[in-house]
Amino acid sequence: MDESKRRFIKQGVGVLVAGGLVASGAKQVVAAEPPEVPPSMKVPGAGMGEYGSPAKYENKVIRTFIRSQPGTTGSGASRAPLESLEGMITPSGLHFERHHSGVPDIDPDKHRLLLHGLVKRPLVFTVDALLRYPMVSRIHFLECSGNSQLLYQPAPPNLTVGQTHGLVSCSEWTGVPLRLLLEEAGVDRNAPWILAEGADAAAMSRSIPMAKAMDDAMLALFQNGERLRPENGYPVRLFLPGWEGNMSVKWLRRLKVIAAPVMTKDETSRYTDLQADGKSLMFTYPMEVKSIITRPSHGMTVPGTGLHQISGIAWSGNGAIKRVDVSTDGGRTWLDAPLVAPVLPRALTRFRLPWRWGGPRPCSSRGPPTIRVPYSRSARSSSPSMATTRPSTSTASRPGAWRPAAR
Repeated sequence: MDESKRRFIKQGVGVLVAGGLVASGAKQVVAAEPPEVPPSMKVPGAGMGEYGSPAKYENKVIRTFIRSQPGTTGSGASRAPLESLEGMITPSGLHFERHHSGVPDIDPDKHRLLLHGLVKRPLVFTVDALLRYPMVSRIHFLECSGNSQLLYQPAPPNLTVGQTHGLVSCSEWTGVPLRLLLEEAGVDRNAPWILAEGADAAAMSRSIPMAKAMDDAMLALFQNGERLRPENGYPVRLFLPGWEGNMSVKWLRRLKVIAAPVMTKDETSRYTDLQADGKSLMFTYPMEVKSIITRPSHGMTVPGTGLHQISGIAWSGNGAIKRVDVSTDGGRTWLDAPLVAPVLPRALTRFRLPWRWGGPRPCSSRGPPTIRVPYSRSARSSSPSMATTRPSTSTASRPGAWRPAAR
């Protein structure tokens, strides 16, 4: 057992003994008698079903803050209810959505993927053909580059953590490594770019560096063990771990190997980073380190004083999270919050820590929990509800480095 986990157990036990959690959080048993027989034990339960669904008592756990552009029904976003989730995996039905012209209805039997351009053998793949290739499964987060943008408003948003930061989700993705298809087509290894195009009405298109395509890019066919949902790119999507979400083009229909970036509308007028001097950075692909406390968070009511658990997530497109520090006294002291295994690169990492709350206090006294995650690249970011962060990851070298371009 590592030192952080040992400290977690000691702290938790200490608070239990000193604070009397059992007395405050549960009814004490006065006699060793069987509990009253509940109604569920008196009649047979429901039968089997063809496809499972959440318990009816959890019907409030749904995607949140669903917004479409005026005059449209499918150009917009919905967010994952992060404050209602635990662990690292986001259920497929709660994965955030971001569409530019709605969700297309694509028949997998008719769908085709074209691979052409600077290759020796242009190829066309059916979905059935893709399903015959060797596959890999990896757990990675996917985050919209516009996530948390509400924090740039003049006043802090009066929203839940999911409504503010819920354009991020984490799934197990299964599919075919893109490099296998490129090698089969006889790709020109001196060609530095690939154009990826989706089959939606917006024809979402992005220029992809060849280095990423030959590294960890995949054509995802499954999400969390089942075929992709339509809103997440069915029947096949490009997936680029750690990079801004719309690079992972959904409903993928075309890959063209090219000599230079195409400068599509989706990487010039959109998805660029405006600077103070009026210029914009282009091709800033990796999502930087970020962390949030999901429980307790804005909009929740702490049921009473005593022992509670602080829970949150941290992630980075540059590697794996190394450490999360939590402060419950306004930053005067810090505790190392244990990370919940598995801790994977480019995946949401859950952290938890026991916290003894003494009740409301004046603003000048102790505030809500604060987190910091030391970051190996000296990055600093302001984070989530109830938290200011100094996030940190271990970084791994990737082949074919590229730099943001200014225009």
